[in-house]
Amino acid sequence: MNHPAFMSRPLHHNYVQCTACEHWCAIAPEEAGKCGVRFNRHGELQLGVYGRAIATHIDPIEKKPLHHFLPGTSIFSLGTIGCNLACAWCQNWEISQRKQLPPDEREIGEPWAPEEIVAYCQRANIPSIAFTYNEPAVFFEYAFDTARLAHAAGIHTVFVTSGFETLAALDKIAPFLDAVNVDLKAFREDTYRRYCGARLAPVLRNIRHLVKETKIWTEVTTLVIPQLNDSDQELAAIAEFLAEIDVDIPWHVSGFAPQFQMRDRERTAGTTLQRAWEIGKAAGLHHVYTGNVIDELRLGGCSDTVCPQCGERLIERAGYRTRVKWAQPGQCPKCGEQIAGVWQ
Repeated sequence: MNHPAFMSRPLHHNYVQCTACEHWCAIAPEEAGKCGVRFNRHGELQLGVYGRAIATHIDPIEKKPLHHFLPGTSIFSLGTIGCNLACAWCQNWEISQRKQLPPDEREIGEPWAPEEIVAYCQRANIPSIAFTYNEPAVFFEYAFDTARLAHAAGIHTVFVTSGFETLAALDKIAPFLDAVNVDLKAFREDTYRRYCGARLAPVLRNIRHLVKETKIWTEVTTLVIPQLNDSDQELAAIAEFLAEIDVDIPWHVSGFAPQFQMRDRERTAGTTLQRAWEIGKAAGLHHVYTGNVIDELRLGGCSDTVCPQCGERLIERAGYRTRVKWAQPGQCPKCGEQIAGVWQ
């Protein structure tokens, strides 16, 4: 469904500039931006996927992954086609790299209006909505309208994002967004440019901004890819960057599996994730978690939430199953330490 895209500004000669992400696409009449779903129609930016979800699922919140946000609850997850990045290892490339047909052609996806999403979650008693599977910045107006209605209805909202939004976009949705997981893909500019078609600096800026300047609960994920970003030096640089912002930022180090244009590498070894976990803890991060774990016995306990003060195990996880061991949410029963997060 075509819908006016308010994250935009007019330019000369009927060009229009998209202001949703850091590509700042200047789009010619009847053309689309890099994402393939934001169109210039007669000098006005239009979103071609508004109200059209290509994927919807009810997931455990831990799948986002979020470990310090309403653990053990369900979340309604949806995404559209299109993406502003083109990551060579994308696990959802069938939808993220798919472009919307010209606006006068067949629309892609199932109709899910913002009002319908919120009403469904109310009926099913689902406490949260996630904008995920592809980059929510590319369907920003759809996500914004849904988040605003959800907020009014007492339903939480979550971005699972590359973190490549403009500051204007983040600040626009901040009053209606409760949590975010930012995919920090690497700590080298050339990796972002070569493998993702993006830049590192805006992502680092946005992580800092989210934590320091907004009330949005923020967690970070790094997919650890063999021979790309798995060196001790790069993993330590990421961990130290996060710890300098706030030692309570949960860092998820996740295992890679061959996908899309990167099928020439092996899966991430369990020992590599164990090393990444140790590097994160050594940098001073209170909460480091492994994900997509193959050898769960070897990595036993690395997905549990542990009190940073006394070491008491507070939330045990096996896959997406959780066992919460405290009586008072967010408080260590042994030493009384308050654990950072959104627990209820």
